[in-house]
Amino acid sequence: MSGDRCPVGYPLPWASAPDIPEGWTTLREQPLLEISLPSGEPALLVTRYKDVRRLFADERLSRNTFGRASRVSASNDLFGDPRIDNDPPRYLTERAVVMRAFSARRIEALRTVVKEIVEQLLDEMERGPQPAELMEAFAYPLPILVICHMLGVPPRDRAKFRRLIDGFLSVSRLPEDEVEECRRQYWDYLTELIDAKRAEPGDDLISELIEISREDPSKLTGYQLQHWVKTLLIAGYVTTASQLGTSMAVLLHRPEVAAELKADLPLVPSAVEELLRYQIMGTSLGTLRYAVEDIELLDGTTVIPKGSTVLLSQESNMDADEFENPLHLDIRRTENHHLTFGAGIHFCAGAALARMELQEATEGLLRRFPGLRLAVPGEQLKRPEGGFLAGYTEIPVSW
Repeated sequence: MSGDRCPVGYPLPWASAPDIPEGWTTLREQPLLEISLPSGEPALLVTRYKDVRRLFADERLSRNTFGRASRVSASNDLFGDPRIDNDPPRYLTERAVVMRAFSARRIEALRTVVKEIVEQLLDEMERGPQPAELMEAFAYPLPILVICHMLGVPPRDRAKFRRLIDGFLSVSRLPEDEVEECRRQYWDYLTELIDAKRAEPGDDLISELIEISREDPSKLTGYQLQHWVKTLLIAGYVTTASQLGTSMAVLLHRPEVAAELKADLPLVPSAVEELLRYQIMGTSLGTLRYAVEDIELLDGTTVIPKGSTVLLSQESNMDADEFENPLHLDIRRTENHHLTFGAGIHFCAGAALARMELQEATEGLLRRFPGLRLAVPGEQLKRPEGGFLAGYTEIPVSW
């Protein structure tokens, strides 16, 4: 890579409306882009779909970045932890344990619970004033209630853990001392929760993971157990909430597309996949990787140098070599192998749960409120600043 060009600030700025950033349209003209992270530190962005998909499985890209790679945030280590091995073979052992919780059978059994929660939240919306604020009334509480049910978090603790997670995910929104305090409190809270489950197990995922760890600590030590619970609570709440909110904003910003889906609700699964491809949780930040060797890309001439910090671009979901007319939102798209959940051994453990929640939430909203619409022009929707995810702070809706 040439060092004579100015790195591009990343993530690329979003337009005011729920539309794809203009910079995404030309991003793949070069397979590797020099970028500057929010911390001000450098990284390389892999832009093309085929490169990105291949590199998800390339062990020359390590996810053990702590202390050797650039940082997303100057004031927050986010997911960096020197005591956690995020590479094979250790990572695969832990992942295999956690993946038991996300079997197709278990997710389908949970669907009834999700339907009930969706209906309860819709009842409350219907009784409340209009316009309603979709994020607070629906998009945030749904995944919080689901993941807390799944992991066995007491209802009284839900508001507390949401506050701590929001602080944990600050990139530049909060000062360093506040971020550190949220991280400390979150870890202490998980310690207390897991200790309580050890003393009094329940029919929940934390209790199941504790039993696995007790039977064979080589599969999951106590520290690793706590790390995975922390990760699952964060991923199960905030990413799904952001994706749900941004998906509905994108959809309602296009009334003709929303009307098409309302008239044909069996299209909801394909619409959810297309919105996952198109909106990507409102953000383009992702997991950093570190090149332990030089890595040649598929064009045969571009090389990721050893020692580089690397991001695998989710904007590769807009690659015209992989998706026909990729900048067009097509809720009937059938060939949709997007990379929003990653790929291979780094495919998101909770993808099936997120998909199911998004399907039930989207279908429920459109069925209950066929007149659902944005209460303000899409151009007026505000995105938060300084967080890991860049969805919307508020989405006022009427019906």
